[in-house]
Amino acid sequence: MKPAWRKDEEFLADVRAAPTAEDVLHMWWLGQSGFLLQHEGRFLLMDPYLSDSLTRKYAATDKPHVRMAQRVVDPSRLDFVETVTASHGHTDHLDPDTLRPLLAANPRLRLIAPEAIRALAAERSGIDESRPIGLNAGQTCDLVGFTLTAVPSAHDTLETDQSGHHRYLGYVVEAGPWRIYHSGDTRLWDGMAEQLAGFDLDAGLLPINGWSAERRVPGNLSIDEAVDLGVKARMRRVVPHHYDMFEFNTADPAAFLARARAHGLPPVVLRLGERLTLGPGESVTTSGG
Repeated sequence: MKPAWRKDEEFLADVRAAPTAEDVLHMWWLGQSGFLLQHEGRFLLMDPYLSDSLTRKYAATDKPHVRMAQRVVDPSRLDFVETVTASHGHTDHLDPDTLRPLLAANPRLRLIAPEAIRALAAERSGIDESRPIGLNAGQTCDLVGFTLTAVPSAHDTLETDQSGHHRYLGYVVEAGPWRIYHSGDTRLWDGMAEQLAGFDLDAGLLPINGWSAERRVPGNLSIDEAVDLGVKARMRRVVPHHYDMFEFNTADPAAFLARARAHGLPPVVLRLGERLTLGPGESVTTSGG
């Protein structure tokens, strides 16, 4: 199993030490599609999967989810989070074994999810159905320190429920001068690059694990597609995710790094528990140096 670069007390110490300023945005990769964001001392947690629930669920099946890397932190230790998002209803993005201890540690936590799965989000979290904030593509939610705008995702296709609500979403996050795109799980859809280009993104957080029929799970952007999207959407940098969690469904971040550099797209490959900081004057640093 791959060790986390920072985990538990060391990870939490780095979170506590990160400076708070209007023109600074911090992001930590927590594994799979999970990211913790901090702006002006406020924390936003996106798509966290911080348990072994899927490994246990599929252990005795013909599709075992063998974990590849250590968990960064126990969700019950994240007692400073004010908002958590889920991009869709798959367990590695909407995990009851992550959400319930997180809510126990943060009783006033705001949970944001697609309106199409708001009832499922409440059930998984153990809260009343009226409590999650449901969004549809095109809608915006203002939070203290952050503004979220929902955009469609295609996993594998663009899907809506009977009311026209999208089942899969990505989120554009605005924090001070910064704008980043968290894709959730997605493949390409018509007009995607053009719509994202309109946000003038400082960073795109994109999956790179691709798809194959043999996996028997919905697919994501491949390495080539993620790089192509980053270029066409004029993202200033791309951070890959959705790899190094399960052996049957992963990708090589070194291949992404080489492909991005070859196409003039600045890549930032984070290690588990590592921090990316966007600072004044377009400066970019990571806690790994």
